[in-house]
Amino acid sequence: MSILNEGVLKQGPSYVVTYLQEKDIKAIMALQEEVIAALDNKSVLQPLLEEEFKYILKGKGLLIGAWIGEKLIAFRALLVPTIDEEHLGLDVGIEDLSKVIYQEISNVHPDYRGNHLQQKLAAILMDELKKDEHSFEYVCSTVAPFNFPSLKDKLSQGMEIAALKEKYGGRLRYVFVMEIHRKEAVEWKKSQQVSMKNTALQQALLAEGWRGVGMIVDGENSLIDFRKS
Repeated sequence: MSILNEGVLKQGPSYVVTYLQEKDIKAIMALQEEVIAALDNKSVLQPLLEEEFKYILKGKGLLIGAWIGEKLIAFRALLVPTIDEEHLGLDVGIEDLSKVIYQEISNVHPDYRGNHLQQKLAAILMDELKKDEHSFEYVCSTVAPFNFPSLKDKLSQGMEIAALKEKYGGRLRYVFVMEIHRKEAVEWKKSQQVSMKNTALQQALLAEGWRGVGMIVDGENSLIDFRKS
């Protein structure tokens, strides 16, 4: 087992991060089921089928996991998507869809939340992606409004909200995008904070070229920080 990273959790035990393989599929599915069972609002997570995980594990992406001994406590995936009418690149204005890879599902066992495993796995996964020889230039992903941990996760990586629309059979989702090799920061000239509840205004701003780059949560008032260059 090739170790990509290792660390110690707040709860005490140490963990290691490895690439996942087809032999780990039962552990992957079991962890996903535990995560879903613990959700108050199960619609915020779009789970993957076993066949979809196997598709990634057969070379159509990257899948890494954190282990305590033989127990899988977290995993995160990148997926090479099929090119069809639902492709996220179409939602954010990318012309060459072959240049897009998805930052897919990430799961952390409920008992081990608060260890920043989601962010740590994201950093490892993106580092591995940058090491590989490939033609990808963009990473895309979707997050449900009010899914604060996942929104914070994407924004902390420098991903930007470029669309807000219905996906996955009518579920409202933010569509994120990031240039993999962008080196220079964007110079934003305009800013505006909008309530996450105001779908119409957010969609109007995004249609005008604004990007969501931050989030402000103040009690029950949740805002997206929009910027325009």
